Amino acid sequence: MFRSIVLALAMLPAAQAAVAEDIQTAIIAGGCFWCVESDFEKVQGVREVVSGYTGGTTANPTYDTIKGSGHYEAVEITYDADVVSYGQLLYAFFRSVDPTDAGGQFCDRGDSYRTAVFVSNPAERAAAEAAKAQARRDLGQQIVTPILDAATFYDAEDYHQDYYRGENRVITRRGVKVQSEAYAFYRNACGRDQRVTQLWGDAAPFADH
Repeated sequence: MFRSIVLALAMLPAAQAAVAEDIQTAIIAGGCFWCVESDFEKVQGVREVVSGYTGGTTANPTYDTIKGSGHYEAVEITYDADVVSYGQLLYAFFRSVDPTDAGGQFCDRGDSYRTAVFVSNPAERAAAEAAKAQARRDLGQQIVTPILDAATFYDAEDYHQDYYRGENRVITRRGVKVQSEAYAFYRNACGRDQRVTQLWGDAAPFADH
């Protein structure tokens, strides 16, 4: 009997099996969206991470017009909540940024590079406030990352998506580089991993320790 049930389940169409998945989205801002996208696409249960802009008043912002618009560089994470929870994503988020810095992140300064968590309902807000409080206790410092109501999320330009693993050739201050190499150099030079390791030590989930 058990064998028959297992065989029957195995033969279910893929579309029917997909109904059982609990697909959710989360929106966070953690400085350069290239880096946040790179980090969270490593998380088991995350299906997709899209770089974009949110939190401002200007419709259809672009990379060239974001300054002064109130928008943050942010990412929209699509994830399977049966594999990874919203709370787990937020735990990793706070430990992947400097949540004590109100002026930007690492070498990137200005409003568009600030940290934030954007919530869509009371349950998300409660989870975000709990994650923020836990980060404050663990770090022993004030956390300035705001918890904000979600607003329209605008996808960033195509060339920003998956920038960290792109193979196009781009012009940098050090000459023409493959995009993925340029990203690796930028991330190191900006001091992101160094700073989160200084703050969080072994609890920093994405930094090279």
